[in-house]
Amino acid sequence: MHSNSIAVIGAGSWGTALAQLLAGNGFDISLWAYEPELSSIISETRENTYFLPGIELSPKIKPTSDLPTAVRNNDTILLVVPTHAIRTTLDLIKGFIKPGALIINASKGIEEDSLQLIHQIVQHTLPGPMDIAVFSGPTFASEVAKSMPSAAVAASESEGIALRVQELFSNSWFKVFTSTDLIGVELGGALKNVIAIATGIADGLNLGFNARAALITRGSVEIKRIGTALGARPETFSGLSGMGDLVLTCTGDLSRNRSVGIKLGQGQSLQEITQGMKMVAEGIRTVKSAFRLKQDLGIQASIIEETYRVLHENKSPQQALKDLMKVEITSEFTGVKGLE
Repeated sequence: MHSNSIAVIGAGSWGTALAQLLAGNGFDISLWAYEPELSSIISETRENTYFLPGIELSPKIKPTSDLPTAVRNNDTILLVVPTHAIRTTLDLIKGFIKPGALIINASKGIEEDSLQLIHQIVQHTLPGPMDIAVFSGPTFASEVAKSMPSAAVAASESEGIALRVQELFSNSWFKVFTSTDLIGVELGGALKNVIAIATGIADGLNLGFNARAALITRGSVEIKRIGTALGARPETFSGLSGMGDLVLTCTGDLSRNRSVGIKLGQGQSLQEITQGMKMVAEGIRTVKSAFRLKQDLGIQASIIEETYRVLHENKSPQQALKDLMKVEITSEFTGVKGLE
């Protein structure tokens, strides 16, 4: 018998939107905010003025800045903290998690040092048997918080666990599909942020719609190459957590990663851009992991490589474009020279 209470760890825009969704589905939500002052603001005003302003939050959402309070007595834990903080957060809560709890990751990234996906960090950090799932898809937080029609994927190695997660999140306006490809679903959600920065750079340079379409399509090939090399199923990258999330993040005006790319293309430095950001653009960090993965796996991924060099080696976007266009032409699907 599962409780009717869920702990949402992370009160950024996405964590708050998911808390609102789950509260609307009838669950009592313990929402952990890193900032004590934000927890107080939500309690007093019923609004996350920091990260999701303008949305009146459900009375079923109980904010707290105390991790043990958020986690204790809940057998479902939803992780929505930045990837670089996942391991530390898990270390802080592992002593309070109930045995056999369901751990759902809704964050998108790859840990820099270990190159582990978030579900792998959970597996290596938490003691004892845990049910682990991933929740991902083409979803902007503000639209989910406003109950606008959306769709996502619940993934777990166990189909039964994926179905449990599907049941938690589904309602008349939010459609959830299931998958057993944990690696593919997490990689699609992480790597699309890198391609979104690249397409943003192209938009900032006013390169046009043709260039944007080419970057999205060839970027999906690079994601698929890395994913299948790591054991993901190819078809996953054609689905909601793959192409769906990629298209949304590369074209939507609400995309933080695309916004970073646009500003880079317009001549701002990465330091200037990040100094003015309140919310995390995961692709800035993920591109480091993606670049290392392509190097380690021996995979051609020119878009990822050039994006990395612009962000972290101070290469000019104009030179990156020139070098990208010089990459040897291959067959579209085999990735080798000629028409095999």
